[in-house]
Amino acid sequence: MAEVEQLVTDTIVIGAGVIGLAVARLLAMRGQEVIVLEAGTRFGEGISSRNSEVIHAGIYYPEGSLKARLCVAGRQALYRYCETHKVACANTGKWIIASHPEQQSRLAAIQHQAHANGVQLSWGSAEAIAKALPEVHCESALYSPLTGIVDSHGLMLSLLGELESHGGQLVCQAPVVRVQSNGGSHRVAVGGASPCEIDARRVINAAGLNAVPIAKSWLGYPSECCPDLYYARGCYFSYSGRHPFSTLVYPVPEEGGLGVHLTLDLAGQARFGPDVEWIDHPDFTVDPGRRESFAKAISSWWPSLDPARLQPSYAGVRPKLQGAGEGFRDFEIQDESVHSVGGLIQLFGIESPGLTASLAIADTVADRLG
Repeated sequence: MAEVEQLVTDTIVIGAGVIGLAVARLLAMRGQEVIVLEAGTRFGEGISSRNSEVIHAGIYYPEGSLKARLCVAGRQALYRYCETHKVACANTGKWIIASHPEQQSRLAAIQHQAHANGVQLSWGSAEAIAKALPEVHCESALYSPLTGIVDSHGLMLSLLGELESHGGQLVCQAPVVRVQSNGGSHRVAVGGASPCEIDARRVINAAGLNAVPIAKSWLGYPSECCPDLYYARGCYFSYSGRHPFSTLVYPVPEEGGLGVHLTLDLAGQARFGPDVEWIDHPDFTVDPGRRESFAKAISSWWPSLDPARLQPSYAGVRPKLQGAGEGFRDFEIQDESVHSVGGLIQLFGIESPGLTASLAIADTVADRLG
């Protein structure tokens, strides 16, 4: 039997989505030798490429939570980064609408929550709503001027470029099969076509949907610190042809997500989603039959919708730390103060607004590693 190659590095990042790349880039810029291990054939093929590509303002999350704080800080950093690194983005703004009178109190609660998070929303006048949303039926609406969209692939490509320019390395088709931590040192066993073992002083688990499964078999990491994981699939439908929208439109939130909302890509094409479907295992299938439920939800606020123009597009799966009907769960950024393992950061439940918060999450990880 051939001997397994033994390697040594300063830092290993598991997962090459937007979070893993943002963390790895920053640590490499701070002088660490960084290897990013990605099980897939290329970077960003998981959660990071299956979302709305929205830059969130930081509206909905409980005051003081990691999601609230890191979304606000991350949004500010992301707009700056896109400007200085020529990553395509657009500050589109967003309307949050109440389609029925009984929903207006929920809009007021959303505005109060946003204000607590340092995010200003304004009530739209009848004239402003009619001008911005001429075909939308709503009783009232809030406007978020800070919401936008970003080219997530372009962002990840830029982060990867900076990682590599500072000596970091991305290795794809390199699934992590086992990790053992002992006394502040870590040995990561890598499978794939070229199996090896890598010793590192620091490891960051940014594996997204696989972060909890990897942690469950992690030797030297206390099992009681590992949360349960639930999967929420969200499907998206694109809308072919012309439409009247130049800004994002969100209904009031629903359980598990923000409702079937309208977003735009940077070419101006409209897409709707995600819905929420609790599933047992990650599955990115889009059932064309869901068009009917999409059409019903959308037409409640856009009566002119042509359901025949809704086309199945893609699905994402969120790594939830709470199941259906359970309350809010925050990001978990576990460091030594939680699990007593030196040089280890576990990132659990990094779903929306993870893309927006990615640069702020990287700052937090780097600061906690010291």
